[in-house]
Amino acid sequence: MRDLSRRWAWLGVLVIGLALYVVVLRTLVRTQNPNFVPSLLLLGATVVPLAFLTFAQARTGRWQVPASALVTAAFFGGVIGVVVAGTLEYDALRGLGALPMLFVALIEETAKMIVPVILLFILLARHGRRLPSDGLVIGVASGMGFAALETMGYGFSALLSSQGNIGSVQETLFVRGLTAPAGHTAWTGLTCGALWALVASPTGKKVLAFIGTFAGAVAMHTAWDTFSGVIPFIILAILSLGWLFAALHRYRAFAEHTQWAPRGEALAI
Repeated sequence: MRDLSRRWAWLGVLVIGLALYVVVLRTLVRTQNPNFVPSLLLLGATVVPLAFLTFAQARTGRWQVPASALVTAAFFGGVIGVVVAGTLEYDALRGLGALPMLFVALIEETAKMIVPVILLFILLARHGRRLPSDGLVIGVASGMGFAALETMGYGFSALLSSQGNIGSVQETLFVRGLTAPAGHTAWTGLTCGALWALVASPTGKKVLAFIGTFAGAVAMHTAWDTFSGVIPFIILAILSLGWLFAALHRYRAFAEHTQWAPRGEALAI
């Protein structure tokens, strides 16, 4: 029963989050009180990514990444990732005058890895754990934090550029929130999972797998920023999520046959 509730917890997160979003939206429209705008941006940017993180966490096998690690990855990974990426992109724009989408993708995919790499060393030092499924879900959390903060920024920009048009904000939050699991969230999850797999079994093949995964994430990120239209986004979303689910299935099988810790042992950061 506990496993069943854990597997379907993402649906509860999604339904409750959407209900809260609708309540805040209706209150904002009815009262015209701008104090509700931050709540609208926060819920619109986080509900779907958070539900996806809950979904991924429940499917990593009998090992579970503690909530403290996920909160750390989502909050600090998002904030540090956005700040580092924004600073590097700003400096590059000043120096080059233009920043190709490839460089944007490379900078952002690297920035999102900073906090997960720190967590990797902490978990290794304290627990010796090297499960690729841990890396994948921590990467998903870091990507979720980055995507949520970026979406809030775009939503706020839409509010300003539209001179307070809530419909424009809703459209921005809907599109970016809905596509977040197939974007930053999936790409960082894949890269972190490959990194953890490399640490768990440091072989030449795993090195190439990590490099290939990171390059693939950068390539999909570049394509996502370059192409426009519904069809390219659908194709990229299918590729990103399909790759992530395949990796999740493979890492879960690996975790189920690994005996580094007693069954049900919880970790703490």
